[in-house]
Amino acid sequence: MTTTDAPGTTWARLDDRVLAWGEPSAAARAGAHGDVVRTSAAPDTLHLVTQVGRAFQDAHPDVPVVVDKGRYLVVALAPGRFAGSDDTCFRVRPLDPGETVFATAQRAPAEPRPEVRALVDGVDPERLAADIAHLAGHPTRHSWSGGFREALGWAEQRFASAGYTTRRAPIAVGAGESMNLLATSGADADPQIVVCAHLDSINTAGGPTAPAPGADDNASGVAGVLEMARLLVGHPLAAAVQFILFGGEEEGLFGSLAHVDGLTAAERTRLRAVLNMDMIGTRNTAAAGVLIEGGPVSAHLVEHLVTAAHTYTDLRVQTSLDPFASDHVPFIDAGVPAVLTIEAADRSNANVHSAADTAATVDPGLAARIVAAGLAALATLP
Repeated sequence: MTTTDAPGTTWARLDDRVLAWGEPSAAARAGAHGDVVRTSAAPDTLHLVTQVGRAFQDAHPDVPVVVDKGRYLVVALAPGRFAGSDDTCFRVRPLDPGETVFATAQRAPAEPRPEVRALVDGVDPERLAADIAHLAGHPTRHSWSGGFREALGWAEQRFASAGYTTRRAPIAVGAGESMNLLATSGADADPQIVVCAHLDSINTAGGPTAPAPGADDNASGVAGVLEMARLLVGHPLAAAVQFILFGGEEEGLFGSLAHVDGLTAAERTRLRAVLNMDMIGTRNTAAAGVLIEGGPVSAHLVEHLVTAAHTYTDLRVQTSLDPFASDHVPFIDAGVPAVLTIEAADRSNANVHSAADTAATVDPGLAARIVAAGLAALATLP
Protein backbone atom coordinates (compact mmCIF):
# COMPACT_ATOMS: atom_id res chain seq x y z
CA MET A 1 0.00 0.00 0.00
CA THR A 2 1.14 3.54 -0.60
CA THR A 3 2.71 4.97 2.52
CA THR A 4 5.39 7.54 3.25
CA ASP A 5 8.11 7.83 5.83
CA ALA A 6 9.61 10.78 7.69
CA PRO A 7 11.02 13.87 5.93
CA GLY A 8 14.57 13.37 4.73
CA THR A 9 13.98 9.75 3.73
CA THR A 10 16.09 8.73 0.74
CA TRP A 11 14.39 5.55 -0.46
CA ALA A 12 11.15 4.20 -1.88
CA ARG A 13 9.85 0.64 -1.96
CA LEU A 14 8.18 -1.32 -4.74
CA ASP A 15 7.31 -4.64 -3.11
CA ASP A 16 10.63 -6.55 -2.74
CA ARG A 17 12.68 -3.88 -4.52
CA VAL A 18 14.00 -0.81 -2.69
CA LEU A 19 15.24 2.16 -4.66
CA ALA A 20 17.77 4.11 -2.62
CA TRP A 21 19.66 7.34 -3.05
CA GLY A 22 21.63 9.49 -0.67
CA GLU A 23 23.40 8.02 2.35
CA PRO A 24 24.37 4.31 2.24
CA SER A 25 23.13 3.83 5.80
CA ALA A 26 19.64 4.89 4.72
CA ALA A 27 19.77 2.42 1.87
CA ALA A 28 20.80 -0.36 4.21
CA ARG A 29 17.94 0.36 6.59
CA ALA A 30 15.43 0.58 3.75
CA GLY A 31 16.62 -2.68 2.25
CA ALA A 32 16.29 -4.70 5.44
CA HIS A 33 13.37 -6.54 3.80
CA GLY A 34 14.17 -6.17 0.10
CA ASP A 35 16.79 -5.94 -2.62
CA VAL A 36 18.37 -2.49 -2.81
CA VAL A 37 18.84 -0.73 -6.12
CA ARG A 38 20.98 2.36 -5.76
CA THR A 39 20.66 5.23 -8.20
CA SER A 40 22.78 8.30 -8.87
CA ALA A 41 19.86 10.07 -10.55
CA ALA A 42 18.92 13.40 -8.98
CA PRO A 43 15.97 12.92 -6.60
CA ASP A 44 13.84 15.49 -8.44
CA THR A 45 14.13 13.46 -11.65
CA LEU A 46 12.69 10.27 -10.14
CA HIS A 47 9.10 9.67 -11.25
CA LEU A 48 6.61 6.88 -10.68
CA VAL A 49 4.82 5.54 -13.75
CA THR A 50 1.65 3.46 -13.44
CA GLN A 51 0.81 1.84 -16.76
CA VAL A 52 -1.59 -0.51 -18.50
CA GLY A 53 0.40 -3.27 -20.17
CA ARG A 54 3.59 -1.65 -21.51
CA ALA A 55 1.84 1.53 -22.60
CA PHE A 56 4.42 3.97 -21.25
CA GLN A 57 7.45 2.01 -22.40
CA ASP A 58 5.98 1.52 -25.85
CA ALA A 59 5.21 5.23 -26.17
CA HIS A 60 8.48 6.49 -24.66
CA PRO A 61 11.28 3.96 -25.23
CA ASP A 62 13.85 6.74 -24.78
CA VAL A 63 13.03 7.30 -21.10
CA PRO A 64 15.52 5.58 -18.76
CA VAL A 65 13.86 3.01 -16.49
CA VAL A 66 15.46 2.83 -13.05
CA VAL A 67 13.19 0.14 -11.57
CA ASP A 68 10.81 -2.06 -13.57
CA LYS A 69 8.06 -3.75 -11.56
CA GLY A 70 5.56 -4.20 -14.36
CA ARG A 71 2.50 -2.07 -13.66
CA TYR A 72 4.83 0.29 -11.80
CA LEU A 73 8.06 1.83 -13.07
CA VAL A 74 10.47 4.33 -11.62
CA VAL A 75 11.94 6.42 -14.41
CA ALA A 76 14.39 9.32 -14.60
CA LEU A 77 12.81 12.38 -16.20
CA ALA A 78 13.49 16.07 -16.44
CA PRO A 79 11.13 17.70 -13.91
CA GLY A 80 7.93 18.85 -15.58
CA ARG A 81 8.37 16.82 -18.77
CA PHE A 82 4.93 15.24 -18.40
CA ALA A 83 3.31 18.06 -16.43
CA GLY A 84 -0.31 18.39 -17.46
CA SER A 85 -0.20 15.42 -19.81
CA ASP A 86 -3.20 13.10 -19.87
CA ASP A 87 -3.09 9.52 -21.14
CA THR A 88 -5.68 6.86 -20.42
CA CYS A 89 -3.05 4.10 -20.38
CA PHE A 90 -0.34 5.54 -18.14
CA ARG A 91 0.20 8.14 -15.45
CA VAL A 92 3.44 9.90 -14.45
CA ARG A 93 4.03 11.67 -11.14
CA PRO A 94 7.02 12.50 -8.93
CA LEU A 95 8.15 9.64 -6.70
CA ASP A 96 7.60 10.42 -3.04
CA PRO A 97 10.54 9.67 -0.70
CA GLY A 98 9.61 6.95 1.77
CA GLU A 99 6.77 5.74 -0.44
CA THR A 100 5.71 2.10 -0.53
CA VAL A 101 4.02 1.89 -3.91
CA PHE A 102 2.72 -1.67 -3.51
CA ALA A 103 3.45 -4.66 -1.32
CA THR A 104 2.87 -8.38 -1.06
CA ALA A 105 0.24 -8.96 1.60
CA GLN A 106 0.94 -11.59 4.22
CA ARG A 107 -2.03 -11.94 6.54
CA ALA A 108 -3.26 -14.77 8.73
CA PRO A 109 -6.39 -16.39 7.30
CA ALA A 110 -9.61 -16.18 9.27
CA GLU A 111 -11.67 -19.19 10.33
CA PRO A 112 -13.61 -20.22 7.20
CA ARG A 113 -17.39 -20.09 7.45
CA PRO A 114 -19.15 -23.15 5.98
CA GLU A 115 -21.81 -21.17 4.13
CA VAL A 116 -19.17 -18.92 2.56
CA ARG A 117 -17.03 -21.91 1.63
CA ALA A 118 -20.06 -23.44 -0.10
CA LEU A 119 -20.63 -20.18 -1.97
CA VAL A 120 -17.08 -19.84 -3.29
CA ASP A 121 -16.90 -23.53 -4.15
CA GLY A 122 -19.76 -22.87 -6.55
CA VAL A 123 -17.63 -20.69 -8.82
CA ASP A 124 -17.47 -22.57 -12.13
CA PRO A 125 -14.29 -22.14 -14.24
CA GLU A 126 -15.96 -23.82 -17.22
CA ARG A 127 -18.84 -21.35 -17.16
CA LEU A 128 -16.36 -18.48 -16.91
CA ALA A 129 -14.42 -19.86 -19.88
CA ALA A 130 -17.60 -20.19 -21.95
CA ASP A 131 -18.71 -16.63 -21.20
CA ILE A 132 -15.25 -15.24 -21.99
CA ALA A 133 -15.18 -17.15 -25.29
CA HIS A 134 -18.65 -15.86 -26.21
CA LEU A 135 -17.76 -12.24 -25.54
CA ALA A 136 -14.39 -12.52 -27.26
CA GLY A 137 -16.17 -13.98 -30.28
CA HIS A 138 -17.29 -10.49 -31.29
CA PRO A 139 -14.80 -8.93 -33.72
CA THR A 140 -14.76 -5.92 -31.40
CA ARG A 141 -16.72 -4.57 -28.46
CA HIS A 142 -15.55 -1.02 -29.05
CA SER A 143 -17.91 1.29 -27.18
CA TRP A 144 -19.51 2.60 -30.39
CA SER A 145 -19.77 -0.74 -32.16
CA GLY A 146 -22.55 -3.12 -33.01
CA GLY A 147 -20.53 -5.80 -31.25
CA PHE A 148 -20.76 -3.82 -28.02
CA ARG A 149 -24.54 -3.50 -28.37
CA GLU A 150 -24.91 -7.21 -29.11
CA ALA A 151 -22.76 -8.13 -26.10
CA LEU A 152 -24.78 -5.77 -23.90
CA GLY A 153 -28.05 -7.36 -25.05
CA TRP A 154 -26.66 -10.85 -24.35
CA ALA A 155 -25.57 -9.83 -20.83
CA GLU A 156 -28.94 -8.18 -20.27
CA GLN A 157 -30.67 -11.46 -21.08
CA ARG A 158 -28.36 -13.33 -18.73
CA PHE A 159 -29.24 -11.02 -15.85
CA ALA A 160 -32.94 -11.18 -16.67
CA SER A 161 -33.00 -14.98 -16.85
CA ALA A 162 -31.48 -15.07 -13.36
CA GLY A 163 -34.30 -12.88 -12.05
CA TYR A 164 -32.63 -9.47 -12.03
CA THR A 165 -34.26 -6.22 -13.07
CA THR A 166 -32.14 -4.46 -15.71
CA ARG A 167 -31.85 -0.89 -16.89
CA ARG A 168 -29.82 0.69 -19.69
CA ALA A 169 -28.25 4.10 -19.17
CA PRO A 170 -27.01 5.90 -22.32
CA ILE A 171 -23.66 7.67 -22.02
CA ALA A 172 -21.62 9.94 -24.25
CA VAL A 173 -18.20 8.58 -25.22
CA GLY A 174 -16.29 11.25 -27.06
CA ALA A 175 -18.07 11.83 -30.35
CA GLY A 176 -20.17 8.69 -30.00
CA GLU A 177 -22.72 7.13 -27.70
CA SER A 178 -22.52 3.98 -25.63
CA MET A 179 -24.37 2.41 -22.74
CA ASN A 180 -24.10 1.27 -19.14
CA LEU A 181 -26.10 -1.78 -18.07
CA LEU A 182 -27.38 -1.96 -14.48
CA ALA A 183 -28.99 -4.98 -12.81
CA THR A 184 -30.59 -5.27 -9.38
CA SER A 185 -32.45 -8.00 -7.55
CA GLY A 186 -36.21 -7.50 -7.44
CA ALA A 187 -37.30 -3.93 -6.88
CA ASP A 188 -34.74 -1.23 -7.64
CA ALA A 189 -33.55 -1.04 -4.03
CA ASP A 190 -30.95 1.48 -2.98
CA PRO A 191 -27.71 -0.47 -3.42
CA GLN A 192 -25.07 -0.61 -0.72
CA ILE A 193 -22.71 -2.80 -2.74
CA VAL A 194 -21.74 -2.43 -6.41
CA VAL A 195 -20.04 -5.19 -8.42
CA CYS A 196 -18.82 -3.92 -11.78
CA ALA A 197 -16.66 -4.43 -14.84
CA HIS A 198 -16.28 -2.73 -18.20
CA LEU A 199 -17.84 -4.41 -21.22
CA ASP A 200 -15.98 -2.57 -23.98
CA SER A 201 -12.74 -3.56 -25.68
CA ILE A 202 -10.26 -1.65 -27.81
CA ASN A 203 -7.43 -2.01 -30.30
CA THR A 204 -5.33 1.05 -29.63
CA ALA A 205 -3.11 0.69 -32.69
CA GLY A 206 -5.83 -0.24 -35.16
CA GLY A 207 -8.66 2.10 -34.21
CA PRO A 208 -12.40 1.58 -33.58
CA THR A 209 -13.00 -0.98 -36.34
CA ALA A 210 -9.88 -3.11 -35.80
CA PRO A 211 -10.16 -6.59 -34.23
CA ALA A 212 -10.42 -6.27 -30.44
CA PRO A 213 -11.63 -9.55 -28.92
CA GLY A 214 -10.78 -8.27 -25.42
CA ALA A 215 -10.85 -11.70 -23.79
CA ASP A 216 -8.85 -10.74 -20.73
CA ASP A 217 -9.52 -7.02 -21.03
CA ASN A 218 -12.29 -7.31 -20.12
CA ALA A 219 -14.46 -10.27 -21.01
CA SER A 220 -12.88 -11.92 -17.96
CA GLY A 221 -14.22 -9.24 -15.62
CA VAL A 222 -17.66 -9.30 -17.23
CA ALA A 223 -17.77 -13.09 -16.86
CA GLY A 224 -16.84 -12.62 -13.21
CA VAL A 225 -19.73 -10.19 -12.67
CA LEU A 226 -22.18 -12.60 -14.31
CA GLU A 227 -20.87 -15.51 -12.22
CA MET A 228 -21.28 -13.53 -9.00
CA ALA A 229 -24.80 -12.56 -10.03
CA ARG A 230 -25.66 -16.21 -10.72
CA LEU A 231 -24.36 -17.45 -7.38
CA LEU A 232 -25.88 -14.66 -5.30
CA VAL A 233 -29.41 -15.47 -6.48
CA GLY A 234 -29.33 -18.39 -4.06
CA HIS A 235 -27.18 -16.66 -1.46
CA PRO A 236 -28.41 -13.06 -1.08
CA LEU A 237 -26.16 -10.72 0.83
CA ALA A 238 -27.25 -8.68 3.81
CA ALA A 239 -26.94 -5.49 1.77
CA ALA A 240 -28.60 -4.70 -1.56
CA VAL A 241 -26.28 -5.36 -4.52
CA GLN A 242 -26.19 -3.68 -7.91
CA PHE A 243 -24.30 -5.16 -10.86
CA ILE A 244 -23.02 -2.73 -13.49
CA LEU A 245 -21.35 -3.27 -16.86
CA PHE A 246 -19.78 -0.02 -18.03
CA GLY A 247 -19.20 1.28 -21.52
CA GLY A 248 -16.53 3.77 -22.50
CA GLU A 249 -13.89 2.58 -20.04
CA GLU A 250 -11.12 2.22 -22.59
CA GLU A 251 -11.62 5.76 -23.91
CA GLY A 252 -11.31 7.31 -20.44
CA LEU A 253 -13.71 5.82 -17.84
CA PHE A 254 -16.71 7.52 -19.46
CA GLY A 255 -19.25 5.02 -18.18
CA SER A 256 -18.21 5.00 -14.54
CA LEU A 257 -17.67 8.77 -14.51
CA ALA A 258 -21.21 9.32 -15.81
CA HIS A 259 -22.64 6.87 -13.29
CA VAL A 260 -20.87 8.39 -10.30
CA ASP A 261 -21.71 11.92 -11.43
CA GLY A 262 -25.37 10.89 -11.52
CA LEU A 263 -25.45 9.65 -7.93
CA THR A 264 -26.93 11.88 -5.27
CA ALA A 265 -24.96 12.61 -2.12
CA ALA A 266 -27.23 10.24 -0.20
CA GLU A 267 -26.69 7.45 -2.75
CA ARG A 268 -22.93 7.85 -2.50
CA THR A 269 -23.08 7.75 1.28
CA ARG A 270 -25.09 4.53 1.21
CA LEU A 271 -22.45 2.69 -0.81
CA ARG A 272 -20.39 0.50 1.53
CA ALA A 273 -18.29 -1.28 -1.07
CA VAL A 274 -17.57 -1.24 -4.80
CA LEU A 275 -15.79 -4.25 -6.31
CA ASN A 276 -14.41 -3.68 -9.81
CA MET A 277 -12.99 -6.59 -11.83
CA ASP A 278 -10.69 -5.72 -14.73
CA MET A 279 -8.31 -8.25 -16.35
CA ILE A 280 -8.66 -11.21 -14.01
CA GLY A 281 -7.90 -14.01 -16.46
CA THR A 282 -4.28 -14.13 -17.63
CA ARG A 283 -1.71 -15.91 -15.50
CA ASN A 284 1.55 -14.01 -15.79
CA THR A 285 3.37 -15.51 -12.80
CA ALA A 286 4.18 -19.03 -11.62
CA ALA A 287 1.93 -18.61 -8.57
CA ALA A 288 -1.66 -17.55 -9.17
CA GLY A 289 -1.73 -13.92 -8.10
CA VAL A 290 -3.93 -10.85 -7.79
CA LEU A 291 -3.35 -7.17 -7.16
CA ILE A 292 -5.98 -5.55 -4.93
CA GLU A 293 -5.90 -1.81 -5.55
CA GLY A 294 -7.83 0.90 -3.76
CA GLY A 295 -7.35 4.34 -2.27
CA PRO A 296 -7.07 5.70 1.26
CA VAL A 297 -10.89 5.79 1.52
CA SER A 298 -10.99 2.05 0.78
CA ALA A 299 -7.98 0.88 2.81
CA HIS A 300 -10.27 -1.09 5.14
CA LEU A 301 -11.93 -2.75 2.16
CA VAL A 302 -8.54 -3.72 0.69
CA GLU A 303 -7.59 -5.36 3.99
CA HIS A 304 -10.93 -7.19 4.10
CA LEU A 305 -10.36 -8.54 0.59
CA VAL A 306 -6.84 -9.64 1.52
CA THR A 307 -8.17 -11.65 4.45
CA ALA A 308 -10.89 -13.19 2.29
CA ALA A 309 -8.38 -14.15 -0.40
CA HIS A 310 -6.04 -15.77 2.14
CA THR A 311 -8.92 -17.58 3.85
CA TYR A 312 -10.78 -18.98 0.84
CA THR A 313 -8.18 -19.16 -1.99
CA ASP A 314 -4.50 -19.88 -2.58
CA LEU A 315 -3.90 -16.57 -4.37
CA ARG A 316 -0.67 -14.65 -3.87
CA VAL A 317 -1.93 -11.17 -3.02
CA GLN A 318 -0.40 -7.75 -3.58
CA THR A 319 -1.94 -4.45 -2.52
CA SER A 320 -1.75 -0.80 -3.51
CA LEU A 321 -3.50 2.37 -2.41
CA ASP A 322 -2.54 4.25 -5.58
CA PRO A 323 -5.59 3.76 -7.86
CA PHE A 324 -5.31 4.13 -11.62
CA ALA A 325 -7.05 3.62 -14.95
CA SER A 326 -10.12 1.55 -14.20
CA ASP A 327 -13.69 2.02 -13.08
CA HIS A 328 -12.96 2.01 -9.34
CA VAL A 329 -11.24 5.40 -9.66
CA PRO A 330 -14.33 7.65 -10.09
CA PHE A 331 -15.91 6.05 -7.01
CA ILE A 332 -12.76 6.61 -4.95
CA ASP A 333 -12.51 10.22 -6.17
CA ALA A 334 -16.10 10.71 -4.94
CA GLY A 335 -15.24 9.36 -1.48
CA VAL A 336 -16.77 5.89 -1.99
CA PRO A 337 -14.82 2.81 -0.80
CA ALA A 338 -13.91 0.96 -4.00
CA VAL A 339 -11.34 -1.63 -4.98
CA LEU A 340 -9.99 -3.16 -8.16
CA THR A 341 -9.00 -6.79 -8.52
CA ILE A 342 -6.58 -7.37 -11.40
CA GLU A 343 -4.27 -10.22 -12.32
CA ALA A 344 -0.76 -10.07 -10.89
CA ALA A 345 2.02 -8.71 -13.13
CA ASP A 346 -0.51 -7.43 -15.66
CA ARG A 347 2.28 -5.64 -17.57
CA SER A 348 3.58 -9.06 -18.62
CA ASN A 349 0.37 -9.53 -20.60
CA ALA A 350 1.41 -8.02 -23.91
CA ASN A 351 -1.86 -8.97 -25.63
CA VAL A 352 -4.12 -6.31 -24.14
CA HIS A 353 -5.58 -3.65 -26.44
CA SER A 354 -4.73 -5.72 -29.50
CA ALA A 355 -6.09 -8.47 -31.74
CA ALA A 356 -4.05 -10.99 -29.72
CA ASP A 357 -6.21 -10.72 -26.56
CA THR A 358 -8.08 -13.94 -27.35
CA ALA A 359 -9.81 -16.56 -25.23
CA ALA A 360 -6.84 -18.90 -25.74
CA THR A 361 -4.71 -16.62 -23.53
CA VAL A 362 -7.07 -16.80 -20.54
CA ASP A 363 -6.70 -19.13 -17.54
CA PRO A 364 -10.24 -19.75 -16.21
CA GLY A 365 -8.78 -21.20 -13.02
CA LEU A 366 -7.14 -17.88 -12.14
CA ALA A 367 -10.33 -15.98 -12.95
CA ALA A 368 -12.29 -18.39 -10.73
CA ARG A 369 -9.93 -17.80 -7.80
CA ILE A 370 -10.22 -14.02 -8.11
CA VAL A 371 -14.02 -14.22 -8.37
CA ALA A 372 -14.07 -16.51 -5.33
CA ALA A 373 -12.00 -14.02 -3.30
CA GLY A 374 -14.38 -11.20 -4.20
CA LEU A 375 -17.45 -13.28 -3.39
CA ALA A 376 -16.03 -14.28 -0.03
CA ALA A 377 -15.22 -10.66 0.79
CA LEU A 378 -18.74 -9.47 -0.02
CA ALA A 379 -20.34 -12.36 1.86
CA THR A 380 -18.35 -11.54 5.01
CA LEU A 381 -18.62 -7.75 5.02
CA PRO A 382 -19.03 -6.65 8.64
